[in-house]
Amino acid sequence: MRHFGKPEEVSHMSRKLSAPLLNMANAVTRIFRKNSNDIPVPHIHSREHHQISRKHISRAALDVLYGLHKAGYDAYLVGGALRDMLTGSEPKDFDVVTNATPEQARDIFRRSRIIGRRFRLVHVMFGRDMIEVSTFRAHNREDDQAGHSLNDEGLILRDNAYGTIEEDALRRDFTINALYYNIANFALYDFVGSLKDIERKQIRMIGDPEQRYREDPVRMLRAARFAAKLGFDMAAETEKPVRPLATLLYQVPSARLFDEVLKLFLTGHARASFASLQRYSLFDVLFPETGKRLHDSDQRDIWQKLIEQAAINTDARIAQQKPVTPAFLYAVLLWPSVHTRLEKNLAKGVPYAPAMAKAAGQVLNEQIKVTSIPKRFSTTMREIWDFQGRLDNRHGRRAEALMEHPRFRAAYDFLLLREHAGEIAPGLGDWWTHYQQADSVEKEQLVRSLGQQSGGAKRRRRRPPRQT
Repeated sequence: MRHFGKPEEVSHMSRKLSAPLLNMANAVTRIFRKNSNDIPVPHIHSREHHQISRKHISRAALDVLYGLHKAGYDAYLVGGALRDMLTGSEPKDFDVVTNATPEQARDIFRRSRIIGRRFRLVHVMFGRDMIEVSTFRAHNREDDQAGHSLNDEGLILRDNAYGTIEEDALRRDFTINALYYNIANFALYDFVGSLKDIERKQIRMIGDPEQRYREDPVRMLRAARFAAKLGFDMAAETEKPVRPLATLLYQVPSARLFDEVLKLFLTGHARASFASLQRYSLFDVLFPETGKRLHDSDQRDIWQKLIEQAAINTDARIAQQKPVTPAFLYAVLLWPSVHTRLEKNLAKGVPYAPAMAKAAGQVLNEQIKVTSIPKRFSTTMREIWDFQGRLDNRHGRRAEALMEHPRFRAAYDFLLLREHAGEIAPGLGDWWTHYQQADSVEKEQLVRSLGQQSGGAKRRRRRPPRQT
C-alpha cells in the first residue's frame, strides 16, 4: 500500500482556508444554534487556534485520511486520539470517520476489510498498524428499521443507519470524545462543547444519560474508565443514573465485559480504575462475589488492600513496559471468594487439593456468568491458587522442584501480595526471596534451617500458610 500525499499536497484552497471564513462559519453556527434544537453545528477552530498537530498522528492514520480525501470523501480524525493530545497523553488508537460507506472505504484501500454486524466498520491495515474507519452514523429513528434495532429495554442491537457529521457527533457517547479534526483544512470541529468539558475536567454524556446507558450499558464502564484515566469527574447528570442502572450490564455479552475489564485494569491506571468502579458502584456488578467480601467479610480491609496493591504493581509493570497477564489480575480479583469457599471446604474435613479445586471451580463458574474468562487464563489462575498451599512444603528437594515450575514466579508474587495485605503472617515470602537469590550451598543451608519438620510439613500441605 503506497503512502498518499504529504500534507503540502492537499489542495491549496483547503489548506489556506482563512481565519475570516472560519469566523464567519462560527457566527453562522451561533445564529443557527438559536433556531435549532436538533442539529448541532460546530464551533470551528482553525489550525492556529488549536493544539492538534499532524506530527502526533500516526503515519497510518494520515495515509487513511489522505486516501479518503483524495478519493473525494470527507475524512476526519475523531475521538480518543484528539482527547489524548489535548490532555497531554500520547495517543495510541486513531479512529477515522467519513461520509464514505464501508464498501466505498474498503475499495480505496487494498489491505482492508469490513467487520461487525452490530456496527459495520472498516479495518485498514498498514503493517502492524490498524486504523478503524466508520461511516457517519445517523440518529436512532423508529422509521428506519433497516439500520437500527433495539430490544425492549432500549439496548442497541444493530446500528448501521448512516447520516451526517452533525448526527454522528450526537451519536458519540461523551463530549470529550466528540471532537473532529478535518484533514482538508486542519481545523478542529467542536459540536457539543467538548473543549470546555476537557478544560473543566468533566465527563458529560451527550443526550439523555439514562437513555444512552440503556442503549449501551457499557457506557457506564467507559465513563468510569475515562474518569480514572484522565482524573476527571462525571457531570452530575451523567453520574446520577449510573448506580440505579448498573445491573443493566448483565445484558451485555460476557466476552465484551471481559474486554472492558482488561481496558480498566491493564492499561496503566488499574488503581484509579478500581477506585472509580467502587465509587460508582460498578465493581460489585462486575465481580459480585468479591464485592460481597469487600462489604460483608471481617477481612474486607485485607481484601481491599490486596486488590489495591495488585493494581499498584500492575501499573508499575506497565510503566516499566513489563508484561502483564489477565490471569494474574483475575486471580487476585477472585481470590477473596476462592479463599472463603476454600476455608469452608477445609472446615468440613475436605483435603486441601480437592477443597481448592472445588472452591476454584465454584468461583469461576459464577464469574463467567458476568465476564468470560478464556480457558488459557483460568487454567493459569487455578495453578496460581493451588500453588499457595504448596509453597510452604520446602523440605528436601521440593523447594528446587517448586521453583522450576512455570507458574512459580506468579505464585510467589501472589504470596507476597497476600503477606503485604496481612492475610497471612510474613516470613514465607522472605524465605523464598532469599532462596531464589542464593547459590547451591546457601540453598541447602536454607532448607536445612527449616529443621526436622517433615511430619509437620506434610500436615501443612493441606492448608495454605496460617492466617494472622
